[in-house]
Amino acid sequence: MIPSIQLPSQKYKRKVTAFSLVIIVVSTACIYMDFNPLGFFTEFHFVRDLLGEMMPPNFNVLWSSSSVGFSFLQTMSMAFLGTLYGGVIAITIAFLAANNTMPARVVRMIARAALSLLRVIPALVVILIFVIAVGLGSFAGVLTLVVITVGTFGKLFTEIIENTENPPSEAIYSAGASRVQVIRYSVIPQILPSFVANLLYAFDVNVRAAIGLGIFGGGGIGFQLYLSLRVLHYQDAMAYICFIILLVISVEKLSDYLRRKILNDGKF
Repeated sequence: MIPSIQLPSQKYKRKVTAFSLVIIVVSTACIYMDFNPLGFFTEFHFVRDLLGEMMPPNFNVLWSSSSVGFSFLQTMSMAFLGTLYGGVIAITIAFLAANNTMPARVVRMIARAALSLLRVIPALVVILIFVIAVGLGSFAGVLTLVVITVGTFGKLFTEIIENTENPPSEAIYSAGASRVQVIRYSVIPQILPSFVANLLYAFDVNVRAAIGLGIFGGGGIGFQLYLSLRVLHYQDAMAYICFIILLVISVEKLSDYLRRKILNDGKF
């Protein structure tokens, strides 16, 4: 009796091919960059030595200087203003880009192109442009957060508007209402809870972004962290890092609670 030969399945061949391609790409990148993957394990003592210099954190720096409290308020103000102005602009452009609120196809195309352009520009490029244009400080950070918010949430707001239910709008249209009245009494009541919930999420994201932007000249607590690292005050830097972690976790928990409250109630 001749034994049957079982050939590999097509699914198995696809997996082997994909795995082989990944190995080839990773190996080529490591060779091109002259990078040794074992460095993750053999060179870790540099990170260990740095952490040793950062311990214990000098928490006295958090309340011994008034600049820390000012930097904290500056960071929160940057995130709030960036979310507020960016959210207003994003919502406005979203109404111009949505099919059910803007009948003019040319306007929709321009609005969608603007959102796509803002979405692909990296945040670090934006902050460098504004630092050159308006100088170091929180104003450059706010402008950057506005651009980030519009680019990140403009398309999301457009999809929320387009996913509204049509029967309420058609009922108002049949009563002789104008397009503006339909938007006011049909579209906005449907999208308002989602808009507010997403703006709370945007604020959560912008708090983290404001801290990162501060390192590149945007001001706030991130700039204080950058200064402490620059002058080799590593224990002060560790205190700032602990404070930043606590701040981010607190804002995230508060944002999650408010979003769940708004979305579950379905009203604002």
